[in-house]
Amino acid sequence: MGTFLIGGGWDTAEVYEPFVGAVGGERRIGCLIVDEGDGAAQFERYAGALRKAGPCTPVPLLVPLGGRFGPEQALAGVDGLLVCGGLTPAYQEALEDGLERLPTLLAGRGMPYAGFSAGAAVAARRAVVGGWLADGVPVCPEETGEDLAEVEVRAGLGLVPFAVDVHAAQWGTLARLIAVVGRGAAPYGVAVDENTLLEVADGEVRVAGLGRAHLVRPDGGGGALVRAYGPGERFSVAEA
Repeated sequence: MGTFLIGGGWDTAEVYEPFVGAVGGERRIGCLIVDEGDGAAQFERYAGALRKAGPCTPVPLLVPLGGRFGPEQALAGVDGLLVCGGLTPAYQEALEDGLERLPTLLAGRGMPYAGFSAGAAVAARRAVVGGWLADGVPVCPEETGEDLAEVEVRAGLGLVPFAVDVHAAQWGTLARLIAVVGRGAAPYGVAVDENTLLEVADGEVRVAGLGRAHLVRPDGGGGALVRAYGPGERFSVAEA
């Protein structure tokens, strides 16, 4: 089992390749999409990206907006799971009933997990689901708030111990993660640029793709320390 977290973007097959390779050639990859009305079209975009990354058979797993994902039935016919992008609060709500069951099922079947954007954020134990204000003070652009005002951190899947924010360089969300870690809402976190992958295995995080991953740790005095890692670099999940 491996965990693969992609910070957004569409055009880089490289960031899907380790996940597709871990699933295995020509095997079935379930694509969980919260369907806001264009789920079928969104699935075709993800399916195209996955097929460019390697031989596989993408399978749509569409959940209507406001619906819940039942992992036992959905995972019965697939060999890997990609949780896709969209409104992050909606993905957290869709997964809420299975937050404990889904990781157990993945581990029991040795099934790789990939998260794209929202899917990367909800993989964390403490999931940053959106918001652009910290106690009323702007920390990132309003349009990145995911329909939330105050920054919210909710229960996630716990596949990684660190919080994850996405579209870091493109949306300016690194500052949001700094606020989250600085106030102790998550123990530490990683803000991931678009077209950038975190491959998490054996207690290490490997960065791949075109951008950078920004590790945010508390400084012990209510602030935070940031270190950026580029493609090919690694850090321990025990960095906190």
